[in-house]
Amino acid sequence: MATGKRYTKAREGVDPTKLVGLDEAVKLVKERATAKFDETIEIALNLGIDPRHADQMVRGVVALPNGTGRTQRVAVFAKGAKAEEAKAAGADIVGAEDLVEIVNSGKIEFDRCIATPDMMPLVGRLGKVLGPRNLMPNPKVGTVTMDVKGAIAAAKGGSVEFRVEKAGIIQAGIGKASFGADKLAQNIRAFTDAVVKAKPAGAKGTYLQKVAISSTMGPGVRVEPSSVLQA
Repeated sequence: MATGKRYTKAREGVDPTKLVGLDEAVKLVKERATAKFDETIEIALNLGIDPRHADQMVRGVVALPNGTGRTQRVAVFAKGAKAEEAKAAGADIVGAEDLVEIVNSGKIEFDRCIATPDMMPLVGRLGKVLGPRNLMPNPKVGTVTMDVKGAIAAAKGGSVEFRVEKAGIIQAGIGKASFGADKLAQNIRAFTDAVVKAKPAGAKGTYLQKVAISSTMGPGVRVEPSSVLQA
């Protein structure tokens, strides 16, 4: 019941139908992030696309200027020298056939997954397990690569993968409530810019239709899209 009261109080002063500028939106969300833990600040973008069509798929990766505030656990599928490189670069889990067995058993204790190209025939068997969790390594977002060290550094340093969902929505965590307002705004603009640059050729009409931000336990605040796109 306390959670309900807290959420009701957090909603005070937030009009779910009103669009506000990015700076005001960040202020409203930060003020309402009153949980006992450092809440994640999340963004949701509604895009004017139909991802059921192959030419309207949107996906990519962006390095947030101020990181995510979250420690990313990274798994690497590699053998030999590349496996040693991954361990030295700080990967949390490194393996090949043994790691396939672990993942197949349902034990997925990582947030990002990287693989060397020669491992992909093996990793490909895990599509039904990793795919729905958006963890499948993909060369388009730099997670199938021989530069294992660089990929781990990017994952640990605050890069965020994004992929449009069925309803044309992209969601991601872009920082923590403890971040300064300027840092959150910078991350939001960097993330949105990356999504806009990933606009598919098949997209028609208004591409960026709606923007909203919220904290883990707080209400959503609708943001005026033009304020997010300003430099």
